[in-house]
Amino acid sequence: MSKNNNNEPRVLLLYPPEQRWPGFMVKPNGSLAYPMLAAALKEIDCYVEVYDACVGNDDDDINEFYKSTELPTGLIRTGVSDERIVEVIEDFDIIGITSIFSAQETMVLHSAKLIKENYPDKLLIGGGGHARWNAEKFMENGFDMIATSEGEETIQEIIKAYRTGTYDWSNVPQIKYKKDNVIINNSQQGKVIMNLDKLPFPDWKILPLERYWQIKPGHGVAWGENEDVRYAAMMTSLGCPFKCTYCHIGKELKGSLTQEIGRFRIKSDERVMEELKYLKNELGVKQVFIEDDSIFGRKKRAIRLLEQMIEFGFRLMDINGINIIHLVKRSEGKFKYEPDLEVIELMARAGFSDFSFPFESGNQRIIKRWCSGKWDLENTNIPGLIKAFKDNNIKMHANYMIGFPDETLDEVNTTIEFARKNAELGVDTSGFFIVMPLPGTELFDYCMEKGHLPKDFDIDRMSWRKANMKNILVSPEKLEEIRDKAWEEINSPSWKKNRRDLIVADPKALPAPKELSDELNVIT
Repeated sequence: MSKNNNNEPRVLLLYPPEQRWPGFMVKPNGSLAYPMLAAALKEIDCYVEVYDACVGNDDDDINEFYKSTELPTGLIRTGVSDERIVEVIEDFDIIGITSIFSAQETMVLHSAKLIKENYPDKLLIGGGGHARWNAEKFMENGFDMIATSEGEETIQEIIKAYRTGTYDWSNVPQIKYKKDNVIINNSQQGKVIMNLDKLPFPDWKILPLERYWQIKPGHGVAWGENEDVRYAAMMTSLGCPFKCTYCHIGKELKGSLTQEIGRFRIKSDERVMEELKYLKNELGVKQVFIEDDSIFGRKKRAIRLLEQMIEFGFRLMDINGINIIHLVKRSEGKFKYEPDLEVIELMARAGFSDFSFPFESGNQRIIKRWCSGKWDLENTNIPGLIKAFKDNNIKMHANYMIGFPDETLDEVNTTIEFARKNAELGVDTSGFFIVMPLPGTELFDYCMEKGHLPKDFDIDRMSWRKANMKNILVSPEKLEEIRDKAWEEINSPSWKKNRRDLIVADPKALPAPKELSDELNVIT
């Protein structure tokens, strides 16, 4: 086990290079995992750095590596070379790598192999939703241990055990690790943090923020031509009250591998305001991505927060967590659910310039069976909802899912027609996603049991634009054809051009980071 003389470790949190299918944009924006883990490490006086191998640091010339490199799989890699990664990690004792999404797995495991081939004694820790549900596979490919739940307290306990010089992980909660080639499961030790105010402030400064802002494509947003891009992500809550079959949260309940991290938990209003003040005053942030899984999980609380956010003048964008049911209220009129005009007007005043409707399907049966039944499509005034957003000058995007295991061709076409009508009513852009059964979800377990996925499925094909399932009612080829045709037909020429302009197959050399152009701001 690599260590320095006084058992005081140096920790590196590594984002691997990114890989994407041709035609997809790279969006290096740094997940919140590392700022949160770094803050926990600093709380116990442990030295920590972050290295994002997709964008490099001040010692890296972005012209030399931020470009397309085709992998043997046909996917496109973006990031520094393997040799540079080996050089960076040399001076660290512990390497942490998060694997939140399936698309990261190949590069995460590649990085793990690279580390262990060159430095077999370094302690390699994995975490994130994708890693914990595939812990055995990750440990077979070089990881010494995997965090099976939220990691702030876990990583502190790992450091404390490391400092003893015994490397005895038996009392470290919520991990899996190997001992004498046997996997030990400590996932049920410890407890999930319910009071989120106990967590330290995320250490946003540890990220290469200036590089992200210069490259610009955070979450694929179409920035204004002259917009001063200085964004950051934050979360005001964790967990979600809904348990959709295609989401890992649906399985993260009491007694599960992760314990109950899927339970909806909040930060206090005061804590949220403190974080927003820090982002504005200390970092000069102008755009905030709210990454809660369900910020409106308590609607009255969310309204209070939005009222207080007005004074900051941020441009706000939601990534995951405002469902249709949050935007409507009960009515005794023609529709059971009418748009909640007070909430929508408040969203506009608080800074929402864009919003993505998670419509998910045009079929109530699908919503009920696969999507928690979390909104009533048939009894909701959709035209009125769209009009309310349009009246408040909020640009509308809409997301739709097709290809559930028992979904008929007629139901798929119903969703496409639903999207077409919504576009005619004023929705600006539409996204169409083929259902993806990800490890760690109820849907994945169902598909494996019913034979909709081969046991040796290719994780690199787990893409929203690729049909992954077999033996379902609509063939993969037909689903991809319908998806591509709908995107082309329903979206405007200007939006399609905007998306395609963000994809550069053969980029020219980029100027120095501080001179990155608006025209060449995303590379696949």
